[in-house]
Amino acid sequence: MYSYYLNHYFCKHIGNNMKKVFPKLHTERLNLIEITQSHLRDYYEIFKEEKVTKYYNIMPFGQIEDARKYIDWFQSRYKEGLGIRWGIQIKGDNRIIGTAGFNNFQINHRSNIGYDLHCNYWKKGFVTEALSQIVDYGFNEIGVNRIEAEVMQGNVASERVLQKLGFCREGILRDWAYWNNKHYDMTMFSLLKKDYQSLLATGK
Repeated sequence: MYSYYLNHYFCKHIGNNMKKVFPKLHTERLNLIEITQSHLRDYYEIFKEEKVTKYYNIMPFGQIEDARKYIDWFQSRYKEGLGIRWGIQIKGDNRIIGTAGFNNFQINHRSNIGYDLHCNYWKKGFVTEALSQIVDYGFNEIGVNRIEAEVMQGNVASERVLQKLGFCREGILRDWAYWNNKHYDMTMFSLLKKDYQSLLATGK
């Protein structure tokens, strides 16, 4: 079934030649663009900060080459039709200051959303602004029915972003994540397409 939906998605967005054109998105202040190896230093600068990786399942980058495998992963997920990640760019600046997108998706079913931002740009509403556009793309272009996000306990800022966008706090996934030889509880948030449509209809 999913292969049918993926083929439908490819035909809709790529055409018969099967060459994908990465979808660029735009908001009032931001451009959401494809992440390439030309952004290697930008991505390194984001993840060398302990503040950024505190609630992430990776250690702070120690060298610029640490960033390369993640960019390769973003590109391969998109090429294989399994996920999509945008670089967050302030209009008028070619650098990316963060990333956001779907780590995975199943068309007509569900997806998992993720995001990060350089700590110098926190508390400016950039993540909320980017995710608002990405959530809309997920429901109306990719065609998912449910968007999920798992947040590590204590990451209050991330929880607030999701709640602003209408995500529902479903509960705690006990010992759901594992890294650095330790288990972590995660809070599950979700947004359904029907609830998103209701939010749009009410102007919230």
